[in-house]
Amino acid sequence: MRLFGYCSSPATQRIQIALALKGLDAPTVPSKLSRDGESGDVSLQPQAAGGPPVLQLADGTRLTQSLAILEWLEEIWPSPALLPPDPITRARVRSFAQVLSSEVHPLQSLRVLARCRDGGLLEGEAQACARQAIREGLDAGEALLTDSAGPFCFGDTPGLADLCLVPQLRMARHFGVHLAFPRLLAAEAACLTLPAFRQATLEPLHAV
Repeated sequence: MRLFGYCSSPATQRIQIALALKGLDAPTVPSKLSRDGESGDVSLQPQAAGGPPVLQLADGTRLTQSLAILEWLEEIWPSPALLPPDPITRARVRSFAQVLSSEVHPLQSLRVLARCRDGGLLEGEAQACARQAIREGLDAGEALLTDSAGPFCFGDTPGLADLCLVPQLRMARHFGVHLAFPRLLAAEAACLTLPAFRQATLEPLHAV
């Protein structure tokens, strides 16, 4: 397997962390990126479903969209598990992951920020919109963890929610968001004791 992606992107980092936790060898092939968020990597054209990250399997099959890739990894390599066995908790984990990956991530992307500028917003105004989206998403994430003891997002082992949280908190800091989220920060601290999380978050961040 090979992972095509922007090494500084939260979406790519989610997959890198999952691969490391599951002990899978899939080197990352860095993709090129322009200031407006468009990929310049011709090896990935035509790009289905928005481009990198793309996981290329040994037979040439390419999987796209980070959450879909993570679900596939969980189905093929179920141990260590990224999703809990209880259906209700599993639904809550997926809800948390979707808040950050589907509701927050797109609004902080270079592509959307470029379109905001093209639509007449000043750079500071576009950044403020991204900060607001991040803050609202983290507020929702904090609320979803109210009844979860931890130390990770949903229990005593890292899972899908943590894979989404740690890269997103790094992005929040990149945008200058004030992080008044004690439960989220506690889960992040637990994650960063693990090499899989530390290694995937070494790259400088970009709003991909």
